[in-house]
Amino acid sequence: MRYAVVIERAGSNYSAYVPDLPGCIATAPTAEAVESEIRDAIRFHIEGLRADGDPVPEPTSRAEYVDA
Repeated sequence: MRYAVVIERAGSNYSAYVPDLPGCIATAPTAEAVESEIRDAIRFHIEGLRADGDPVPEPTSRAEYVDA
């Protein structure tokens, strides 16, 4: 599955979250590191949902850049 991920600068580090997986977040000192961390977080989150017998949400969010 392919999930949309939002990466934001948060002061001196970066944070990331997955809109379709509430509670799935990561932080790291660089954008590159937070990308790696959120990949791991997504896998861990989905494993936890399956282990608990909960449904795994289908990816429905998408991200676009808009010129203003």
